[in-house]
Amino acid sequence: MDKAAPFEFADSEVAPGKRAGFEIPISRVSAGQTVGLPVRVAHGRKPGPVLFVSAAIHGDEITGVEIIRRLFKRVSPRSLSGTLLCVPIVNVYGFVANSRYLPDRRDLNRSFPGSKTGSLASQLAHIFRSEIIERADFGIDLHSAAIHRKNLPQIRISPDSPMAERLANAFGAPAIITSPLRDSSLRKVALDAGVEMLLFEAGEGLRLDEFSIRTGVNGILRVMEAMEMLPPPTRRKVPHPPLHSKRSLWVRAPRGGVCVTRAKSGDIVREGQRLALIANPVTDEEDQIVAPIDGLIIGHATLPIVNRGDALFHIAQVEEIESAADRVDGITDAILTDTMLDEDEVM
Repeated sequence: MDKAAPFEFADSEVAPGKRAGFEIPISRVSAGQTVGLPVRVAHGRKPGPVLFVSAAIHGDEITGVEIIRRLFKRVSPRSLSGTLLCVPIVNVYGFVANSRYLPDRRDLNRSFPGSKTGSLASQLAHIFRSEIIERADFGIDLHSAAIHRKNLPQIRISPDSPMAERLANAFGAPAIITSPLRDSSLRKVALDAGVEMLLFEAGEGLRLDEFSIRTGVNGILRVMEAMEMLPPPTRRKVPHPPLHSKRSLWVRAPRGGVCVTRAKSGDIVREGQRLALIANPVTDEEDQIVAPIDGLIIGHATLPIVNRGDALFHIAQVEEIESAADRVDGITDAILTDTMLDEDEVM
């Protein structure tokens, strides 16, 4: 059996079959304390690919933080081929402030590839690119919806990426959304560096929910199996393949008022189906909100007080709409009842 060489990181070495933790210096806050980028490394006994998993690039998206905590606890370096590189909190500043942004109000996911001498966001993006992306063969970035919105667990992939599509199917989330790359995003700069990625969206900002967490942990383990980083698959197979979509749209409020919803993320809706009622709180005026297309609701607003133009429902057109409800329900039930997610380690 070939034995892996030590993994060099941050002027240190991680021996095969071992775990290690690091903190890459970023800056100091105004009160003088040092802020660093936390990185956890699990280096396998056998050689293999390097997978990075990152969370909280937006500081209020905390679902991924808990996913990485459970994932790292569960993966045993003794049975690992390759290296798992986890960054549980990319935007430490936003995380401690319950904020999406950095102190300068910049969006870190619009600041790549960054630079050594630019804004704080640009410098942090540069550190992440040079220390994490350029060390990896593949990546998974974990996100949630913004505050007052909730997303159905879903994987987003770039167009024309056969490897990403294969691993997205292995992940086993209810839906796979093919979406274009945004300039200056983590996904774009990673692909420019030859590192393909999955982007996982699930849950709500500043909130945790068990379904989103279990979907994320289970999905990453399935991806690691598909990449042959873990022993041959032992996890329960998803009973149905994920739904695929190449087009989605937001349904927006035509007026302000109180929104009484009749649908939610995960629902299959048909064109013309009632989704919500927007009522004027001081008169009898009401507007019915209906679905403009057949599709799967992959995100919805949770705040009932709305203004004209607010995004209410995110609907994805999906293939095989007739069987979509059974497929979503089957995947959901399998994830929630998977007893393997109660194990402490992958051996």
